Parts: sequence; C-alpha cells; structure tokens
Amino acid sequence: MTVTPQISRNNFYAFLWHAGFLAFAKNFMDVDTIIPAMIIESGGGSVHIGIMTVIILGGSRFTQLFFAPFISNWAFKKKFMLLGINLRIVSLFALGFMLVCLRGKTGADLLLWFIFIFITIFSVGGAFTNIGYTDILGKSVNENKRKSFFSAKQIIAGLVLIVSAFAAKQILVKTEYPVNYAWLFVCGAVLLLVASAGFWKIKEAVPSFMNISGFKDFLKKLKSELARNSKLVSYLGYINTQGIIVSFLPFVMLYAKETYFTQSSDTGNFLLYKVIGIVAVSMVVLLASTKIKYNFLLYLNVFLSVILILATLYINNESLLVLIFILGGLVITLYNITMNGLLLEVSDRSNRALYTGFSGAGHILPTLFPLTGSWIINSWGFRPFFMLFIAIILSSLFFIRKINCDK
Repeated sequence: MTVTPQISRNNFYAFLWHAGFLAFAKNFMDVDTIIPAMIIESGGGSVHIGIMTVIILGGSRFTQLFFAPFISNWAFKKKFMLLGINLRIVSLFALGFMLVCLRGKTGADLLLWFIFIFITIFSVGGAFTNIGYTDILGKSVNENKRKSFFSAKQIIAGLVLIVSAFAAKQILVKTEYPVNYAWLFVCGAVLLLVASAGFWKIKEAVPSFMNISGFKDFLKKLKSELARNSKLVSYLGYINTQGIIVSFLPFVMLYAKETYFTQSSDTGNFLLYKVIGIVAVSMVVLLASTKIKYNFLLYLNVFLSVILILATLYINNESLLVLIFILGGLVITLYNITMNGLLLEVSDRSNRALYTGFSGAGHILPTLFPLTGSWIINSWGFRPFFMLFIAIILSSLFFIRKINCDK
C-alpha cells in the first residue's frame, strides 16, 4: 500500500490534532518551569534539578538506543506509539494523586523518590512514542509537506500554549503547594488522553522493517551507518553539543529561586513568557518555511543560545528574567525544529526508526551534562557553569559546517 495524497492529508491533520492537544497539556507538565519549581518546593536543590534533567533527557532520548533495535524489527510501529503515550497519561495521573496523598505524611527525600519514579515512567513512555512517531511521520506524510508540518505544528502549539499558560498560571496562584501541582498534572493527563485520539486516527499504510537480532547487532549497524553516512556523524555531533541547550532553563529556574527568591506566581509568568518566545519563532519559520534553509537556522540557534546564556549571567534585575524565558522558548523551539527536520533529511524510509534510535547516541552529553552542571554549581557557583555551557554550544559550529544542509 502506498501513501496517497488522501492518506498523507489524513495523517497530516491527525498529527496536528495530537500536537494541538499535546501543547495544551504541555504547560501543565512543563519540564523547564513547572516540574523544576515543583521539585524545588518539595525540598530539592541543584543536584535534584540535575537528576530530573538527566531522567527527562535520558528517559525520552538516550533510552531510544535500547528500544530502537526491538521496535525496528516490527513493520508497523503504531502500537508502540500508543503504548508510549498511554504510559505518559498513567504517570501524570499517578504523580498528581501522589502529591496529594503524601502531603505532610512523609519526608522530603521519600517524596522526591516518588516524583523521580513517575517522571522516569513519563520519560520512558516518551522514548517509545518518539521512535514510532518519527518513523510514521516520515513515511506517512509526503516529503513536500514536512517543513510546513513542523512549522504549522509549532505555531498551532504556540497559540494553544498561550491559553494553557494563563490557565496553568491561575492554578499555580489560586491554590497552594502541593495541590496546585497535583491539579496541573491531572489536567495534563486528561488533555494528553484527548491528544492520543490523533494517534488512533493515523493510517500507517507503508511498512518499514529492519532485521536487528539484538543490541550488539544494533551497534554494528550504527558503526556501519556512521562509516557510510558522514552526515549522520555530523548530526550526532550537533545534537551532542547544541543539544545541551534544552537543559538550560531548569537551571535558570534554580538560579531565579536562589538569587531572587521567586514564587509560584513568578513560575506562571516565566511559563507565559517562554510561550511568547515559542510563538514568535514558530510564526517566523512558518511564514518563511520555503525560503529559510536549515543551515541558516542552525547558525542562528547557536548565536541566540550564546546570547541567552550571557544575558542570564549578566542581568541584575528580577524583572528582566522574563526576557530570559522569552529567548529561552525561542532557542529551544528553534533547536527542536532543526533537530527533527535534520533527522528526516539524513535518514530514509527504510532506516528512519533505526536512525531515531541512533539519535539517542547523540544525547549522551546532554543527558550526562546536567549532573556535571549541578556539581559545578555546588562547587564554584553559576558563572563557571554558564561559561562551560557556552564553550560546548560553540563547538557545535564545527558539526554544522560539516552537515551543510541546503534544504
């Protein structure tokens, strides 16, 4: 069976349905503001923020290295995509109920353990979802619609995020810890359940199969593909360096808490302004999707990332923190657009799920760096941490030049 224009259009809108309601849910479980603030209010510090970031990045991306060999052996991968999103729904419900049930009944250490357990389930579910999602999107939506899809996805998500950001802010302000966070997670679970309807509607018309006998065979194929496809090497180098930017905002939350003693109402504001950055960059990329090449976006993202970190380092006014989150939303969104688009360009229909697993190897440094970062902050403070951040991101310029993606 081939991907007809009708099937492609059906899947295009099914993916957008999921993206829209996922965006609505995302603010209620935001990994850059809500979850770090909840952990800090639960008694956590820089080490716990580092662990949280490792779990979120490692669970949803690095573990793809281990899941991809298994999933690649299946011609149709929709079932794994559904399994992943259902794990996320269950973990959010459990996290919300746990916060209420254990309120005042246990110490901070035990509470944090439970939080990390459910965040781990949530993140692992993301790994299952992402492998199937990338494979099905690549083979079920026509190539000439991909950049438009990524841009439309971001602009729709951004507009929905504005509404949900206001809603999340009201919940944070109107109720106290931990009830406010419990409500956020339960609302997120319900919205994610609605978003999963888009996955059920997707028609996976084209099989994609690669026989992998085990993890060792998977590593052999990785070695073979690295030798055959030089752009894969550069792609992995790029996401291993520029990819650390996705872990930056949780540390900004910690910096704001420790330096300016920010409260729940401030967390809501940070979330809202981050969304403004997301909408701004998504609108620009959408309107210029046929004219802007990936190379320009890659270099721009590095430049803006450095500006973001330097601005955080040198601001001396609490009111200016909102500008950091606007720029943070812009930079992280731009990275996600380019990362996902590049993955589709360096892979093809037969190996896309496998390459999604390979991308987990590109997140080794972003996964491990937050723990190193928390140690640096504890030992020497935020300034050396920020400067190391800049050095790693600047090293991504070498890989961008090697990729040289003219699409």
